[in-house]
Amino acid sequence: MSVDPVLLTQQLVRFDTINPTSPELDCARFLAGETDGGRLYGRGSSDMKSGVAALVCAALDLGRAGRLRDGGLTLVLVAGEETGCEGAAHLARTAGALGTAGAMVVGEPTGGQPLVGHKGALWLEARTRGVTAHASMPERGVNAVYRAARAVSALEAYRFDIPPDPLLGRPTLNVGTIRGGLNINSVPDETVIGIDIRTVPAQRHAEVREDLARLLGPEVELIARVDVPGVRTEESHPFIQEIYQLIEHRSGRRPSAGSAPYFTDASILTPAYGGIPTVVLGPGELVQAHQTDEYAEVRCIEETTELYRELGKRWCGA
Repeated sequence: MSVDPVLLTQQLVRFDTINPTSPELDCARFLAGETDGGRLYGRGSSDMKSGVAALVCAALDLGRAGRLRDGGLTLVLVAGEETGCEGAAHLARTAGALGTAGAMVVGEPTGGQPLVGHKGALWLEARTRGVTAHASMPERGVNAVYRAARAVSALEAYRFDIPPDPLLGRPTLNVGTIRGGLNINSVPDETVIGIDIRTVPAQRHAEVREDLARLLGPEVELIARVDVPGVRTEESHPFIQEIYQLIEHRSGRRPSAGSAPYFTDASILTPAYGGIPTVVLGPGELVQAHQTDEYAEVRCIEETTELYRELGKRWCGA
């Protein structure tokens, strides 16, 4: 077994959890972190506090038991993943901050199932400009919202000219935000559209951006706000096979290759560590991310924590 440390990584601070003023929210359950029917309810319980807790508990247990003989274990907790892996990128830019690692586990929500890859992300800001005028004389201005509306319609009809990836499926595009106009009685002179694109390995982000620029034309200015690659580890890699064996031994069922539609800090950390084998494996439920009444299964938290412990013992030579 490699003597390079196994890396356990997770985002520590969340900026995308549900607004506590949401009218559909059970505020007591949202804030209390209570268990009910085998589920832990609360803000960020699946995405991503259960993953952080499981990783930290496993690391502490291994350290206290003296189980880190040969290689070691590195626990990386970072902020800003949702906004473009900012914490991971800072560590990657800081000389000597990351050290070395032989493999990586990312504790994002997977329901305790190992995922061997995830898509890349390209977030674009599409800006349209116009000329303001009084709303009673719209002919004296140029309406930036109308230009944005044409752009959004074109984006809704757009389809990527690429076959689906066998593991990751098809790339996706979503218009998530539109901001424009100063007030109702003025012709708007600027509108900004937020575009979220999730890519597969066959795509090059620069080419995707160029294609959309041609589609939208000179009325629209495109600016990249987040540009992170996807990751994938071959299912045949010994690290992945060892995880499969651990899960099969515990559950009696051998996992099959899976992938995540979201991106993780592995977009930055995997290449920063030289392309180490990476698995996304956490106790949270993937479909619970960003939900109003978010929960994590207590059983899955406990089982995933034990899986982290066993993996750490094997990897570190205990």
